[in-house]
Amino acid sequence: MKSTETSILQANPRRAVFLDRDGTIIEDRGDLSDPAQVVFFKNTTPALRRLADHFALFIVTNQSGVAKGTITLEDVQRVNNYVEKHLAVAGAPIVATYVCPHQRSSGCKCIKPNAYFLKEAEREFGIDLRRSFVIGDHPHDVEFAAQSDATGIYVLSGHGIKHRAGIPAGTTVVEGISEATDLILASVSAPQTGRRGGGQLETTAPPTPFLGLRRGGTKLRLFWETA
Repeated sequence: MKSTETSILQANPRRAVFLDRDGTIIEDRGDLSDPAQVVFFKNTTPALRRLADHFALFIVTNQSGVAKGTITLEDVQRVNNYVEKHLAVAGAPIVATYVCPHQRSSGCKCIKPNAYFLKEAEREFGIDLRRSFVIGDHPHDVEFAAQSDATGIYVLSGHGIKHRAGIPAGTTVVEGISEATDLILASVSAPQTGRRGGGQLETTAPPTPFLGLRRGGTKLRLFWETA
């Protein structure tokens, strides 16, 4: 990124919504190796189109099937390209898709709930994490948000119901992506600052322009560092 663009982004930090992939915006059908296996939840496209008017959108997904050998990086790339293209055509472009291809036992830096990718987005795209949100169907997504002081929203789609007992008390819980969007946009419309913490939503000021960045046409971000 050019230094002038970096200066602009630092002066105009943008808030974002970080989306889990499987079980949050598409059905969780295990390790996907082909775009034909992708099934979007019916409310995903309209919900993300609404969010895109106010937030930069990112996907952050753990794909341990790569390390296990059940899928390849190329498979993950094809599936993510399909997801991004579908959403871009619908008016909800994804700024970047971040993928951890490791198993949890590897001790890597990038697997959720480690905040590696949130910090990467903060650095590369000038994201204000304290005014951003994480939506996911696993307790790791909630902890992922807490690691960087973003606001986590737990959805009951995907494996959300199965893992609900594992989320911290006070976590914001909703049925799915549409309801999560409603809560987030309600915080946008309220100009006063609300109480934050314990998974509570915070009301925020109107969004600042996302200057100097190209929307869409994203690339797969892979990180292989280990602790």
